[in-house]
Amino acid sequence: MGIVRVALNRPYTFIVLALLILLAAPVVILRTPTDIFPVINIPVVSIGWQYTGMNPTELEGRLTSPYEKSLTTLVDNIQHIESTTYNGVVVVKVYLQPGASLDTANAQVTAASQFLLRQLPPGTLPPEIINFSASSVPILQLGLSGDGLSEAQLNDYATNYVRTQLVTVPGAVVPSPYGGKQRQISIYMNQAAMQSKGIAPGELLNALI
Repeated sequence: MGIVRVALNRPYTFIVLALLILLAAPVVILRTPTDIFPVINIPVVSIGWQYTGMNPTELEGRLTSPYEKSLTTLVDNIQHIESTTYNGVVVVKVYLQPGASLDTANAQVTAASQFLLRQLPPGTLPPEIINFSASSVPILQLGLSGDGLSEAQLNDYATNYVRTQLVTVPGAVVPSPYGGKQRQISIYMNQAAMQSKGIAPGELLNALI
């Protein structure tokens, strides 16, 4: 009530104050530092596994679940784990506690990956490990389409032409393209003939690699 009484007794004073606020507002707004992408100190480690030809259901049971269990055992300061299983690709994101050491987490994730790699199906490629912050967001998402082009051709074009030009941009981090169909070789094994020759499926796979 005191402020209201003063405003009624001295109206010109409050009018001048309102004009000062109106004039000073643009200057204050222009000088105030802004950041549309504020820094959030929650380190994240992203791990990408690849096993061409295996469907998401098989990958979930043979790779994703065992790997998540090994991470919870061998990596410290885990806040939570998110995983997504695609056709032939598994992406696991390990969110650490705020302020956790990213260098230590990298070493532990690498050790856990190498430990599990020996137990995974033959032909599983070593994972790609990428570090980023929870505040990191993609600034560009690019989708490819083309009339008369197959999914395999689009995948080859994105990998061999588009990605190689984007990685030359200073400061850009370009992940591997997802989607489409990658080139693969299908092998039909005659179990009876292989047993008669004493050849195991793993030996055949190693010979092709």
